[in-house]
Amino acid sequence: MKAVVIKDLCTGCGLCVSTCPDVFEMVGDVAEVKGDVVPEAAEDTAKEATQNCPVEAITIEE
Repeated sequence: MKAVVIKDLCTGCGLCVSTCPDVFEMVGDVAEVKGDVVPEAAEDTAKEATQNCPVEAITIEE
């Protein structure tokens, strides 16, 4: 997995942060990705966060 991208659609619900805190963090009222590459150990939870996003704001670049 190369990277995760959060689009401007983010509503700041925090679900991704609670699901995968190694990859996502809250900055102000919206979530942001912590780094450029998803750590191998966090790939499954990053995918789960992507699937659970209520506004489909997260995409994964393989």
